[in-house]
Formats: sequence, C-alpha cells, structure tokens
Amino acid sequence: MEQLDYNLLFRWFVGLATDDPVWDATVFCKNRDRLLDGDIAAKFFASVLNLPQVRSLLSSEHFSVDGTLIEAWASMKSFVPKDGRKPPSGKGRRRAGRNTERDFRGEKRRNDTHSSTTDPDARLFRKAAGQEAKLCYMGHLMTENRNALIVDARLTKASGRAERATALDMIEDNVGPGSTVGGDKNFDTADFVAGCRKRGCTPHVSQNDTNRRSAIDARTTRHPGYRISTIKRKRIEEPFGWMKTVGGLRKTRHRGRGLVEWFFVLTASAYNLIRIPKILAAAA
Repeated sequence: MEQLDYNLLFRWFVGLATDDPVWDATVFCKNRDRLLDGDIAAKFFASVLNLPQVRSLLSSEHFSVDGTLIEAWASMKSFVPKDGRKPPSGKGRRRAGRNTERDFRGEKRRNDTHSSTTDPDARLFRKAAGQEAKLCYMGHLMTENRNALIVDARLTKASGRAERATALDMIEDNVGPGSTVGGDKNFDTADFVAGCRKRGCTPHVSQNDTNRRSAIDARTTRHPGYRISTIKRKRIEEPFGWMKTVGGLRKTRHRGRGLVEWFFVLTASAYNLIRIPKILAAAA
C-alpha cells in the first residue's frame, strides 16, 4: 500500500493513474476477504492450468509429491497452556517496548495441551530429529514430471502424517490409473505405498532401507522409469524454493489456516505464471 504512492508499476498493475489518490488499506482487506470467501485462488490456479497452450505442457502420467513447513506468524511466547494456567515468567524486570520474558526450561509443551494465542491453527512441529520445533503449517505440492509445473497445491496443519495423507488426496484427485508418483524417503511407508496401488498408480518413492525394510522392492526399482522418476522428483524443490524466497512464504505474514492456504495457492499460481512463458519460449 505504501509503494502505491510512488511505484508506477504498482499503479499500472491496479489501474491507477499517476495523480489518482490511493485508497485506504481497509478497502484492500475487505476485497481480500471477498476473494477468500469465493475461493478465487483455487479457481485462478485451475484456470491457468486449463489454458490450451498450458495443457500441452503437462504430463498426464508421471508426477511427484512433497511437503514443506511454512513458519507461522506467531512467536513461541504465544504457545501457552489451553487450560489457562499462567506460564512461568523469566527473571528480571520487563523492559519498555518488549514482551514479557518467558522461561521455557522444564516445561513440556505439546499440541494437545498448548495452543498459540496469536494463531490457534498453527501447530508446534519439527521436520526431523535434532531440529528446532516451530509453530508452523505444512504446505503440499504435486508437480508433473515433464516441465515440473505445479498441478496441485494445498496447506494443512502440521503433523507427522499430514504429508502422506495429503499426497494420497492429491493423487486421488489428479492422477489416473497406470501413472507413477515420485516421492522422497518420507513416503516410503507401507500405508502410502498401499494407498498408491489402491488408487491404480505406481509409487516411485526413494527407498528408506537404512535401518528397516523398504516398502518397495525390485519389482518396482528394476524398471528404467523408476530411476527417471527419482531424478525428476528432485525438481519439486525448485517451486518450494521460489515460493519461500521470492514468494515470501518462508515465514507467512498471515494468521489462520484459511488465509495462509489462500496465499499459498496464489503463490503457486504465480510460480506457474513465471515458468510457463519460459517453457513456451524454449519450445518455440
């Protein structure tokens, strides 16, 4: 809103002349709420993929899935007991302009007993053992393997099973029988592999056989297509990287799952719109 006062490109994009007054910020917030209620982000995402020149770029047989953490707009100090107990305060006096100090030592914090007062939909989660637990959401993408364009984008509350459960939902809605779906070692579980086969697709997941038995064997890995899928699957990290750096989703600026998901899907659409002209130009 501040840049609309002096950035001519912003004014051109929204249709304002150089001397037109800028509307109040609350007008934009009300319009954003209307877009959220109308599910415009999902409809816009689908309309881009349904363009005739775009459909020819998409693979209908080979896909990849993955998930990532989106840090919530809430601090760990807001993660307090649900029963209303007052959390222990830190030592020392409170300084002007700063929040009250918190002492987390010895306090066990879990999602079933604690919640964030800033963003109740955010969940405390860590990506892997040894990493820091953060209040976050989990973003999910499905890409096709021909040009690595995003064909589905969803956001859920962070949990240990959300990544695989959402991937199966995306497979149900987008993947036809006889297709392949690539994934990293996190998807090498008996439930996910069985879910893929139940839906008529072949799971080309990376084998996690370091300390246990993989859910897939040579009947899947011996085919040349499996090696191709494991190479193509890594390209799904490109849209995640773009969405977090350029799209500003490394730490969301919104609160509530509905609004964060709206922005996540809209950012996925922006990534496709950046990629599609480059792919068309290279194919010309």
